[in-house]
Amino acid sequence: MNTSRHGRYGIDAPYVPALMAVGLLACLGVIAFTSLRGWWFSAGLVALLLAIYMHTTLRGKFAVWRNLLDARQWRGDEQVLDIGCGRGAVLLMAADHVPRGRATGIDIWSSKDQSGNGIDVTARNAQAEGVADRVELKTADMRALPFADASFDLVVSSVAIHNIGDAAGRDQAIDEAWRVLRPGGQLLIADISKGGQYRRRLAAKGISAERRSLGWRMWWGGPWMPTTLVSASKPLVGDGTEAD
Repeated sequence: MNTSRHGRYGIDAPYVPALMAVGLLACLGVIAFTSLRGWWFSAGLVALLLAIYMHTTLRGKFAVWRNLLDARQWRGDEQVLDIGCGRGAVLLMAADHVPRGRATGIDIWSSKDQSGNGIDVTARNAQAEGVADRVELKTADMRALPFADASFDLVVSSVAIHNIGDAAGRDQAIDEAWRVLRPGGQLLIADISKGGQYRRRLAAKGISAERRSLGWRMWWGGPWMPTTLVSASKPLVGDGTEAD
């Protein structure tokens, strides 16, 4: 599979590194006038947190998702859905695995959640990555997906569902993701802070789900803001239909 990136994917939650940068400049400004040892420590800490955040948003998440997708057994004709696809970081890597399939991305295209986010930007990235022929983009709310039941072999989401402000809405998004997944299909949801809720929601539906850390490459500023992966497979019964 192609491991290089040719598109432009922006920065996640761009206000966060902007605030960190302002904090760093403030610390350096105080140091310039006072030369206090404590301020040097503060400036160094802010710089470290900013570096960790920028690594995750520009490199780390790509490496983690590449490993997750490469670990799957692909036929090449799967239907994939990315919920909250943004500028296509995960969507287009998935599309690279389905030369005879289709990768569909939905988003509300909020630039608050990702810098420069827009359906036209994602479409240009798909062209740049050479997968535009198998990519479809839609404007849609993840709480009410515009797809029939059992439409997709793989449903993914990367650091997106937590942007829904209320727990009930996040539960709706999990329900919808499971609804559109085909029997035998797989759900992969990477997110910060809300993974426990997603797993509990699936468990309430009788679904066995695994939750695990995705490691330092997806720390959003430090180990206190990790990304966890919630994964589940939709079971089959003997005749190939979904188990109750």
